[in-house]
Amino acid sequence: MAASSTRLRCLYATSAPWKRSPSQSFSNLSRHYATTTNSDPSASTTTTAASDGNVAPRPRRTTTFKDKLNAGPSFADFVSGGGNAEAYALDTVMVGPAGRKREHTRLPSWLKTPIPDSENFKRIKKDLRGLDLHTVCEEARCPNISDCWGGSSKSAATATIMLMGDTCTRGCRFCSVKTNRAPAPLDPHEPENTAEALRRWGLGYVVLTSVDRDDLADGGARHFADTVMKIKQKAPNILVECLTGDFAGDLEMVSLVARSGLDVYAHNVETVEALTPEVRDRRATFQQSLRVLEAAKRANPSLITKTSMMLGFGESEAQMWDALRQLRASNVDVVTFGQYMRPTKRHMKVHEYVTPDKFELWRQRALDMGFLYCASGPLVRSSYKAGEAFIENVLKKRRGMTTNTDASSTVASSPDIATDALNH
Repeated sequence: MAASSTRLRCLYATSAPWKRSPSQSFSNLSRHYATTTNSDPSASTTTTAASDGNVAPRPRRTTTFKDKLNAGPSFADFVSGGGNAEAYALDTVMVGPAGRKREHTRLPSWLKTPIPDSENFKRIKKDLRGLDLHTVCEEARCPNISDCWGGSSKSAATATIMLMGDTCTRGCRFCSVKTNRAPAPLDPHEPENTAEALRRWGLGYVVLTSVDRDDLADGGARHFADTVMKIKQKAPNILVECLTGDFAGDLEMVSLVARSGLDVYAHNVETVEALTPEVRDRRATFQQSLRVLEAAKRANPSLITKTSMMLGFGESEAQMWDALRQLRASNVDVVTFGQYMRPTKRHMKVHEYVTPDKFELWRQRALDMGFLYCASGPLVRSSYKAGEAFIENVLKKRRGMTTNTDASSTVASSPDIATDALNH
């Protein structure tokens, strides 16, 4: 132990120059700082100099400053606005415990949306809760809720009312809506409450959708039709779009809804035919969805029929072409394309984040094939408000009504689309 203590004392003694030179005192010592780097790194030293100049220079590690900021993007990169490939580059990060890390793709910048906090958003939400109504905007975690609910007034906002509760009898792998084989019974007051809410808002266009209710004999078709009729009674000028399920293939129920007084009949195929068994519930098929859209058109030829597809599941270009050809053969008028976004880790993974340029390409292709209108973009959803404003404009033109200024300005931003639609 004594030997060990001696070694420690010797070790500390060598590190302190005043221990080696008793004639030195603390007053003779001076501070020295690492400041600049010598031009010759091998000759870089820091001198601990006393006033008498007896202390030899001691080597010290070279200190340098790495200017990472200057190596990054310049100001021009942020304001150039060029649509090149680098602008759509995806960031990846390694996640998971050590030894089992996996690569994870970050959400692209073009898919990020603001948190909803406008006064109009709060007013609409309060009305919905007061009347015990549900919206697909909330249940499906739609990224456009801030944009659609945040208009300058209620008449400028868009909300998609979800009828027949918030629990679905099916379990599609892309959807975050709750599922149960035996949901709660239908609310008999819902049609009346829905019509009253829409009358209060003074909307010009509304979308009604619902969960699938395979537990009901008619799939909820009569509930749908009753809601539409009550809306038309309370607000005759309001335009109504119904986004329905397939009613388990019962085309009589499709016809019942199509003849209830609505203006747009929508039913989503969701994806290409080849991927349908992987993406949708097994009770839903691509061909059955086509039959629904065809039956709605037969029951009411003046209806606009509409469908929506999500991109990013791994669909090929050939499969997309095939889906669009079949939709046109079924006389579908409107199609929308949006990016699939995984709602939770329990749902399907995103195979690809499709760039805005590619969405624009498919929009143009759809218009070239003869579709009345196509809304296409990463954040576009079936009930996206731009599509509704356009359809509202077209419907009023067909009826000889005067279009409102807001709808006209929306269509005017895409004159080629407007011309195609009005000549359809």
